Amino acid sequence: MKLKSPEPFWLVKDGLKHSYPSLRENIETEILIIGGGITGSLLAHQMIKDGYKTVLVDRREIGNGSTSATTSMLQYEIDVALFKLSEMIGQEGAEKAYWACYDSIDDLQKIAKEVKSDCGFKKKKSLYFAALKKDVPLLKKEFEARKTAKFPVKWLSEEEIKKQFKIENTFGGILSEQGGSIDAFCLAHDILRYNYKKGLQIFDKTDIIKFDYKKNGVMATTDYGNTIKAKKVIFCNGFESTEIIKDKFVNLLSTYAIVGEQYEKDHKELNDLLVWNTANPYIYMRTTDDNRILIGGEDEKFVNAKKRDSLLHEKENKLVKKLDKYLPGNNFRTDFVWAGTFGETKDGLPYIGEHPNFPSAYFVLGFGGNGITFSVIGMAMASDFLKGKKHELTKYFRFRR
Repeated sequence: MKLKSPEPFWLVKDGLKHSYPSLRENIETEILIIGGGITGSLLAHQMIKDGYKTVLVDRREIGNGSTSATTSMLQYEIDVALFKLSEMIGQEGAEKAYWACYDSIDDLQKIAKEVKSDCGFKKKKSLYFAALKKDVPLLKKEFEARKTAKFPVKWLSEEEIKKQFKIENTFGGILSEQGGSIDAFCLAHDILRYNYKKGLQIFDKTDIIKFDYKKNGVMATTDYGNTIKAKKVIFCNGFESTEIIKDKFVNLLSTYAIVGEQYEKDHKELNDLLVWNTANPYIYMRTTDDNRILIGGEDEKFVNAKKRDSLLHEKENKLVKKLDKYLPGNNFRTDFVWAGTFGETKDGLPYIGEHPNFPSAYFVLGFGGNGITFSVIGMAMASDFLKGKKHELTKYFRFRR
């Protein structure tokens, strides 16, 4: 499955940071990780830290799947509002999921420092504003739910948003203290290189075409006939998991993003802010560390890569118009435009844990707008699973919930 269209900003910006060989022999390991994007890199980091002999494979170059197309906005806010999620899974579970995402942003910052990554990690505030006047009552209900859960939030009026951030045509919104942004493509490469030096084996351009699952281990066979024997396999292959899991557990959507030219004036009102709104589909916006505006959205049901990519020009025009609506006079000129595929679950939560049809396997599948923060949570959960420990989020993130 092709996950992205040409010219995602990060892939062009960073180039080919590191390359690894394809697998050319039969090997054995304790942990096999499928997927060399940001999720796979984080899980590999945890496995090496826990002392497991670990192998990571990817069918492409490292990071060239959806990680190169992500907008890398780090938010604790899940695509399903806290008050709605509380109605779906209970207040305790909803608040635990939100707080886990909240803490994962700080955890990711520590990891970036640990591996000495130049991924441009930056803590930011997050503004969630009402796109329409009719959205205000539900947004204020969400604000009260977050206050009750003791999240550091503040309600801003339309006038306050315009004064502080020069964002117009809003109807008020929630300002959260916790958020961040990174270059996820760069971070994934830096994490893997750090662990490669510690003994992690990495093979890219290695496509696994067959798995034999048993209670005491897994045998993976590549398209060239080489095998990897592992005690456990951890799937970090995101949306491509739909190729092997036949349950209807996620809806695939296409999303679009544009990045403008570097601007001679700074965007000081936006540089420490993540922005998204209540529209359906919502728009999301931030600046990059090299002084560009990034805006994304215009999501629609994924049909196929050709159909998705054929809409690039149309979606670009729509995103530019929305940018002009909220940031009039911004002098934006598109420098990059791309599309990506992501998954939407019924409750906005990831799937992390075992699947009854796959013995000796774990899945860490962070879907929705929180894929990266969910992956950080998945590190701790996978570590607990392998040690035979229980994790408090397992029942909320399990398959067939």
